[in-house]
Amino acid sequence: MPHSTSPESTANMADTPTLSGDRDGDVTMAGTDGDEKKDVKLEDLFADVDSDEEFPSSRPDGVKPSSPPIPPSSPMEDGNGISSSDPQLMRMFYQRLFPFRYLFQWLNHGVTPTNDFAHREFALTINDATGNEIYLRYQSYPTSDLIRKDIVSRLPTRFEIGPVYSTNPRDRKQFQFKNQSTFKPIAKELCFDIDLTDYDDIRTCCDKANICIKCWQFMTMAIKVIDTALRDDFGFKHIMWVYSGRRGAHAWVCDKKARVMDDQKRRAIAGYLEVVRGGAQSGKKVNLWRPLHPHLSRSLKLLGPHFQDDVLDMQDPWAESGRAEHLLSLLPDRTLNESLRKKWDSSPGRPSTSKWADIDTLAKSGASKGLNTQALLEAKQDIVLEYTYPRLDIEVSKKLNHLLKSPFVVHPGTGRVCVPIDTNKLDEFDPMAVPTVQELRAEIDSWTGENGDGGKAPEDWEKTSLKPYIEHFRSFVLALMRDERDPKVKREKEENEGLDF
Repeated sequence: MPHSTSPESTANMADTPTLSGDRDGDVTMAGTDGDEKKDVKLEDLFADVDSDEEFPSSRPDGVKPSSPPIPPSSPMEDGNGISSSDPQLMRMFYQRLFPFRYLFQWLNHGVTPTNDFAHREFALTINDATGNEIYLRYQSYPTSDLIRKDIVSRLPTRFEIGPVYSTNPRDRKQFQFKNQSTFKPIAKELCFDIDLTDYDDIRTCCDKANICIKCWQFMTMAIKVIDTALRDDFGFKHIMWVYSGRRGAHAWVCDKKARVMDDQKRRAIAGYLEVVRGGAQSGKKVNLWRPLHPHLSRSLKLLGPHFQDDVLDMQDPWAESGRAEHLLSLLPDRTLNESLRKKWDSSPGRPSTSKWADIDTLAKSGASKGLNTQALLEAKQDIVLEYTYPRLDIEVSKKLNHLLKSPFVVHPGTGRVCVPIDTNKLDEFDPMAVPTVQELRAEIDSWTGENGDGGKAPEDWEKTSLKPYIEHFRSFVLALMRDERDPKVKREKEENEGLDF
């Protein structure tokens, strides 16, 4: 990345779309140049409609969860022992709650079907009669009704969204032995994937697939930093953050200029945002040029309060001697380090807030006569960034041909719905409070409300705790479609204007 003193590591991606099997995220997707949209009144797009009629299911019984359960934070079964991947439960969810119409309008960028949606790849994970997983690539659908019908029929445990291709993905075999450029990905949202397992070396409350509200604050910090950079530094406007259903979050940058970017520009943005490098066993993970880039100076100001409250106070990351040794390894002066080590060894159980304050206290006391105060300041800045700055899976962001889990699918291991996150209420978001599919069914069954205006019955999702999330998604889609119809935006598309690097 441009802020770093170390050369950027290069990881070659295969040309075929890939999945991040061990992570909540998979890979991302987009819509692009489609047919011209006809004039419609956007204000009428979201008028309430009656629930869609149910479709019969050809799906065999015996669906099994495709990922293992995680601890009590998110049970996979309800009190009656019903799995979140139970076929009847999933049928109810897809028939009555999944917002297919808004999903279509989001990816189609309008209400009239175009190739933005018809040439989009979907990948479905289903289970056969014996419980074995089957992964179906290159599925595509002309309309929202047809994708809904197929999903309700097949009852996938989850499905991913892929890129828009130059031709219909279902027809790809026609071009297998012809000009390879005839069938290729041409557009996709710019996406980012953040997973809490990448924070296991600094979070102390949980590890692996386990999460709690304490370590979720790392995700809050990450969303704030990345969202601010994408808006302020690159001018993106339509950015949707989605909870992965277990321990992570995905960002979908839906602006037209983001969707049509080639891989080189995607790599440039991913590199710009990459600061923390190396795995849990590596040493110093942050190495930056000085003076700091404005993006990093801004990030330090934004992350400072979180470092004090959410890292030092809540995580107490250096309570153990081994972790405290890592802190010392990040400081530039050996004499100062020896003084700090001696002080901490004499005070077992000294909290991390005190150990952090000890650094300045001993530095000012003259414990090290040859101390370089500027080097110490820069080292402390790097430490703050190592413990707070977003840890991105940047491979997800580099390629057009990645796939990413769709919003609003049910995480098979937790039963929680992958809901959009309202960044205006980011500090209030609690992943433990996100509804499970079992809870949603119970909410529908126990609903005793009255009909709305004109005596019209509300949609089923309006009877549940899923309502604010779908309303937020609907508002996001409406704003995106309004900009898609703006003449200035259309002219940008026709002139193929993009980001210059």
